[in-house]
Amino acid sequence: MAFLLALLCLTSVANVIGKQKINSENITRILDGLLEGYDNRLRPGSGVSVTEVKTDIFVTSFGPVSDVNMEYTMDMFFRQMWVDERLAFQGPIEILPLNNRMVDKIWTPDTFFRNARKSLAHNTTTPNKLFRIMQNGTVFYTMRLTVSAECPMVLMDFPMDGHTCPLLFGSYAYTNREIVYTWRKGLQASVDFPPESSSLLQYDLVGQTLFTETYKFSTGLYSVQVVHFYLQRKLGYHLIQTYIPLIMVVVLSQVAFWINKESVPARTVAGITTVLTMTTLSISARSSLPKVSYATAMDWFIAVCFAFVASALVEFAAVNYFATLEANREKRRLSKGSILESVAQGSDDEPETVPICYEPHPPPDGYSRRRRADSVFEQPRTRVPIFLQGSAVPPNMMLAGTSAIDTYARILFPLAFGIFNLVYWYIYLSKDTLEKPRKME
Repeated sequence: MAFLLALLCLTSVANVIGKQKINSENITRILDGLLEGYDNRLRPGSGVSVTEVKTDIFVTSFGPVSDVNMEYTMDMFFRQMWVDERLAFQGPIEILPLNNRMVDKIWTPDTFFRNARKSLAHNTTTPNKLFRIMQNGTVFYTMRLTVSAECPMVLMDFPMDGHTCPLLFGSYAYTNREIVYTWRKGLQASVDFPPESSSLLQYDLVGQTLFTETYKFSTGLYSVQVVHFYLQRKLGYHLIQTYIPLIMVVVLSQVAFWINKESVPARTVAGITTVLTMTTLSISARSSLPKVSYATAMDWFIAVCFAFVASALVEFAAVNYFATLEANREKRRLSKGSILESVAQGSDDEPETVPICYEPHPPPDGYSRRRRADSVFEQPRTRVPIFLQGSAVPPNMMLAGTSAIDTYARILFPLAFGIFNLVYWYIYLSKDTLEKPRKME
């Protein structure tokens, strides 16, 4: 029994060794036979049929996305499959796994990315290419690429905006009468996204759509594969860095309504400081965007906040102006009253009372000086306050109360700003900013 088992083991080992030897010899013979008489300048079925190239994409890294340059970067494994009957073979193996040296010896599609601004084929440590040939002549070709493609952006809804970033690729020289591109796994699974592939900081990759379209150019009709990547911007960064500071500045500008109108320096400094702060925030908010000629959603919010802050400063100017007018009217009223009182007191004096400035007979020197001093102190005096333009200092405590304008502003300004925020956030948060393009006919 042991002898039989040993014999079977020896037989198996011999068969494996013989098979390996046969496979090695057969593979060499197959490769030599494949390239014999093969012309890599001609596509498969040249002049007879259309070559179908099946494609799919495995995304290893998506991002970053540049708003300033309006482009995105993607690292992927780009796969192509086609049938070349000239490479069909017969042998003990079904698939020939080959390296990148074989690629230059056979025909490969001249695929290029139409909307790419720059692309890179990875060559470390050797060209990252996978090449396999099956018995029926089917060729499977994979390469690792990094592509930076343009992404047209409309930033009117920034930072609640969404964008559709396309990726277009097809043949550079062959029209659709010679090469037709299709998706190898269908329209749903031909672009794979592992969970860890997204490296986006300001966007969420919410999905993609695959198309096969025909583009018309001056040289003919071309089969083009189209992938639309849908990106939705994250609001958190802009909410923390821009919106909350803007709201706080507006609230601080309205605190000045509760400061006494007599505190001119305090209210003036508060108004000017909030205006300058608003200007600084608006400049920093636009620094990360391209210089577009239209207003974005954030620009509208900044403009309204700036209007509220500037209105608070103008409101205090109105309060100060009307308070100064009221103080001047009170000054004139008090001055007129003091004059009338002086006239009334002068009519009740003795007829022989002589005006201060008139002396018919000059008395002795000592008497004269004493009489002039007594006359000066006997004259009625009314203390009239000194008013300075813009000081808004009331002539009496009755004018030291709250201005009617401040009373209304304490209610109307916060109410108007709250209504604006409700309308603004409702419009932009409920708006579908991600418009998905339809398939071109």
